[in-house]
Amino acid sequence: MKKLFAIIYKDALIRFASPWEWVFFIVLPVAFTFLLAGGTPSGEQDRRIRLLVVDEAGTSVSHQVLAELEKSTAVRSEVVSRAEGQKQFDERRASALFILPADLDISALNAGSAEVELLQQPNNINATVAERAILTALRSVSSAVGAANNAVSQREKQMPFASEAERQAYFNQSLEIARQLQADAPPRVTVIEGDTPEQQVDWDPRANSSAGQLITWVFIPLFGISAMFAYERQQGTLRRLLTTPCTKATFLLGTILGQVAFALLQMSLLVLFGMAVLNLQWGRDPLALAVILTAAALAAAALGTTMGTFIKSESQANGLSIMFGMVMALLGGCWYPLELFPEVVRTVVHILPTTWAMQGLLDLVLRGRGLVDILPEAGVLLGFAVVFFVVGIWRFRYE
Repeated sequence: MKKLFAIIYKDALIRFASPWEWVFFIVLPVAFTFLLAGGTPSGEQDRRIRLLVVDEAGTSVSHQVLAELEKSTAVRSEVVSRAEGQKQFDERRASALFILPADLDISALNAGSAEVELLQQPNNINATVAERAILTALRSVSSAVGAANNAVSQREKQMPFASEAERQAYFNQSLEIARQLQADAPPRVTVIEGDTPEQQVDWDPRANSSAGQLITWVFIPLFGISAMFAYERQQGTLRRLLTTPCTKATFLLGTILGQVAFALLQMSLLVLFGMAVLNLQWGRDPLALAVILTAAALAAAALGTTMGTFIKSESQANGLSIMFGMVMALLGGCWYPLELFPEVVRTVVHILPTTWAMQGLLDLVLRGRGLVDILPEAGVLLGFAVVFFVVGIWRFRYE
């Protein structure tokens, strides 16, 4: 036991000899998790696209346009001054800037001279969505105005207005009726919900970010076990072990257990960050979480052990560890949902441990499942661990 602790202590001194290791151990994983998750818990943010609106008209028409935009489920309008709106747009802090000019009124609409201005960031999807929302709002207002004008025209044919004031009053009354009819209009699409019970889970970018970054930043150092073996082999440390009472099994066990312990500590810190800052429900089933995290760490450590038996130099091991870690994280759904990949890719990536680890973590934090549900994923990860450990130990050489 003392030999195991001595090996673990030695590896900890080597790994954390540089202060920069702490940056990769906790600072960067936390920063990337926070940024990719959107920065705030989903329950405290409006997911609609922010749209800056400048209302220079201040007329009933501009107020109607703003009212229609408020109903939008796609954009969240924010009224600002022209100077402030232009500043935020120029600094690319807003995808779109919508300007209602001072001459936007009923007369301009009737004369067909009404114009609005929309500034969009180039090649920006949010700006395109904002444009569609604005067009929908303008069509709604234009439709109400058209209906009111038609009512005024029909009334005038039957009974001419005594004055322009009477005509304007009738128009305003007709416009209000038209707007009310639009609000009370039945939906054109009837939604029928099936009776078959099915668990529906809303997608949460916070959950995918927390689980994905946890796997990415933990798997890469565990793959880096290969670099530790290559370094000690180059330095002759492994060869000198032949002259000590320390057996190969003791050395490998101490090295692997130490790195797995560091990985579990890092995972625990990232889980606590997700719970405290992102308001994620990581703590629903602590036992299930511990099982899937341990299985994932063992699988990654086993793969790193196997890599260490094939790689000859430390620099080569470092480069391959990063490359394999990044590629497996990408294809395993750690950065993007697997649903975005072609079907053939979604099938092939099941040969990667990152896919199973990500599936298990999302089952816990996103789908609210428990220990029994994640046992298949944990079993596959432990299978990876056994296979790679056997290959790694079988091929291990001191020099």
